[in-house]
Amino acid sequence: MNLIDRFLKYVSYDTQSDDNSGVTPSTAGQMEFVKYLKTELEELGLEEITLDENGYLFATLPSNIDKEVPTIGFIAHVDTSPDMSGKDVKPRIVEKYDGKELKLSADGEYVLSPAQFPELLAHVGEDLIVTDGTTLLGADDKAGIAEIITAIAYLKEHPEIKHGKIRIGFNPDEEIGLGAHKFDVEKFGCQWAYTMDGGELGELEYENFNAAGAKITIKGRNVHPGYAKGKMINSLLIANKLIALFPENETPATTEKYEGFYHLTNVQGDVEQTTVSYIIRDHDRTLFEDRKKTVQHIVDRINETYGKGTATLEMRDQYYNMREKIEPVMHVIDIAFKAMEAVGVKPNVKPIRGGTDGAQLSFKGLPCPNIFAGGLNFHGRYEFIPIQNMEKAMNVIVKIAELVAENGTVRN
Repeated sequence: MNLIDRFLKYVSYDTQSDDNSGVTPSTAGQMEFVKYLKTELEELGLEEITLDENGYLFATLPSNIDKEVPTIGFIAHVDTSPDMSGKDVKPRIVEKYDGKELKLSADGEYVLSPAQFPELLAHVGEDLIVTDGTTLLGADDKAGIAEIITAIAYLKEHPEIKHGKIRIGFNPDEEIGLGAHKFDVEKFGCQWAYTMDGGELGELEYENFNAAGAKITIKGRNVHPGYAKGKMINSLLIANKLIALFPENETPATTEKYEGFYHLTNVQGDVEQTTVSYIIRDHDRTLFEDRKKTVQHIVDRINETYGKGTATLEMRDQYYNMREKIEPVMHVIDIAFKAMEAVGVKPNVKPIRGGTDGAQLSFKGLPCPNIFAGGLNFHGRYEFIPIQNMEKAMNVIVKIAELVAENGTVRN
């Protein structure tokens, strides 16, 4: 099976994760998918294949050289975003994209247009895989899985390419922030690894947001509206007041690059009680801590205005910027940089305006920067991936393995 056939097979599995399930993996479809992947790895003749009860699948391509070099890993996640359905994905290949609007659905309701998505124009003449507009595609991160397995298969088929021991790992629930929580770094047994979970061609990332989630519960009092004067406390109206206290120019829609934000993700409630959910993001750790203090200050102001206990705050850190863990081992980045250049890809080192399993894994002792998988417009109906991007990503994996064997030294 080639790279594209693998990818098209993988997106047929519904692996959307669920933040409310309370189990790992959070959905049955993810376990179904990793069980299939396990059979594929067995057919490829890989070794040390393990699948645990939480849906973490590991395998080994043994070294084919005598000298000692670092054991490295490649990692991707099996789940797709809860933001949009990944069930019954209907992918379509658009050959030699001409730069014009693409009708995704037969009725023309969903159109992928360079007017809205100018990044399309960077891929004129290439072959794009798109959806029919009713689901996301799932390139995040099934493209990464397909690229890793195809690269490993290529290395097995070409023993003339020398490499050390390579570990591959596929995990559940990255999209809900839990992908690395039960990842057994010691069992994985690598000196460093790469997540194949980035976007556009050339992306190489070792900086990401510090992240926290905040849930604010606002209590009201409901009485008959005809007799409510002086008695009713409408939690929905208080929630509106609370939301208005957040800086309006510090949202995802008004920030870029290293700028942090407060992102309102959900409001649910009625007169009696309303919950307001935010995610808090900043690359700078000090500014991140200041943002959390701002949220607490806003909640305190609501309680000062409407009475003690009106608003309660639950806030937890989710992950931290991996930069502090990667900088002491920058050879990990240097190798990826050289591998990209060797296969004709211009490296684009940039901060991640989001998170990655690699951030949490880095803090668990496994330095793990992020490399492009090639897709764009993740988490929605307008997601697409150029086939040429996927081929380049696969080539980067092969070249990293080769460079480590040629030049790698065991890290203390």
